[in-house]
Amino acid sequence: MNIKSLLLGSAAALATVTGAHPADAVTVAEPEPAEYVKICDVYGAGYFYIPGTETCLRIGGYVRWDASVGEEGSFDGRRAVDHEDGSINDTWHKKGRLSLKTWTGQETELGTLKTYTQTSFNYSDGINSSTLNFAWIQLGGLRVGRDESAFDTFIGYAGNVINDTLVPYGDFDTNVVQYYFDAGNGFAAVVSLEEGSGAVGTIDSYVPHIVGGVKYTQGWGAITGVVAYDANYEEVAGKVRLDVNPMQTLALFVMAGYGTDDNLSDPSYAISAGGRGFYKQWGGNWAIWGGGTYTINEKTSFNAQLSYDENKNFGVAANIAYDIVPRLTITAEVDYIDEGNSNWTGIPAGDDSAIGGFLRFQRSF
Repeated sequence: MNIKSLLLGSAAALATVTGAHPADAVTVAEPEPAEYVKICDVYGAGYFYIPGTETCLRIGGYVRWDASVGEEGSFDGRRAVDHEDGSINDTWHKKGRLSLKTWTGQETELGTLKTYTQTSFNYSDGINSSTLNFAWIQLGGLRVGRDESAFDTFIGYAGNVINDTLVPYGDFDTNVVQYYFDAGNGFAAVVSLEEGSGAVGTIDSYVPHIVGGVKYTQGWGAITGVVAYDANYEEVAGKVRLDVNPMQTLALFVMAGYGTDDNLSDPSYAISAGGRGFYKQWGGNWAIWGGGTYTINEKTSFNAQLSYDENKNFGVAANIAYDIVPRLTITAEVDYIDEGNSNWTGIPAGDDSAIGGFLRFQRSF
């Protein structure tokens, strides 16, 4: 018997004793189904569902570059120290900004749950900075968080010009606890408890600033009124506004403000307000703003604003905005300010008027 026969016989005997079985089959797991981004059209264009949730998210923002020139006090120009002799020179003012925004929405048994954030990163004349502009949560009509004052947002900004505060109409940055009511028939109302900001504006006790407003909107335009109580100086300010749309290509507005200022003008306060509080920012007791937008064609619009207050501060702002391509807009603006009886703009004594120009490129996404 040779070696080969011996091995074959041994293998046959072993198979008889143990039984022969094929190798176990290899099991391959089924691939997980791919979870693609799903469009959410409940809250408008640009939203999508966050995978695995019922929350809709939208991401957007803009990239902006500004360049401006102007006399001191014009809000547009910049003054710099001359490197040779230390004198003050007029020069360009330049600013780049990246602003990132997020919106979320989700339906709940208590109403729509929303959030909004906006963070801006700025580079202005060689200096970097960043700001948190908005960060609020809203459930139904209740909103809490970082916002702008309802004294301005509810009644509306003073036109579509870049420098709409040549005669200022109220401060903006604040934390809020706010309730907004929309009756669905054109009537809306708001109540807002606010913290304010800055040395004059930030509350110094547990008593908040209070803002209330009502609005009636129809196809022809809107009538709006707001009133604010300044908890620091115990003063009241209010504004009323009329918006009209006499034709499809033309929108006009006029807004008037009135505020008490006895305590705002009292120099005995540890922090003297100089006559201008968080809400009554204009000079004197009353002020007025007016202007509008004329749509020249589908790419071009003309925007203007005039403003004047009791202290004879007078401002004019006008611009042309042109959409080079969709979501890329260039705006050229001219601003004029005459400071009247006050010196709050910083214009040198004896030179109470100034003019400046502004050029803005903005890509929105």
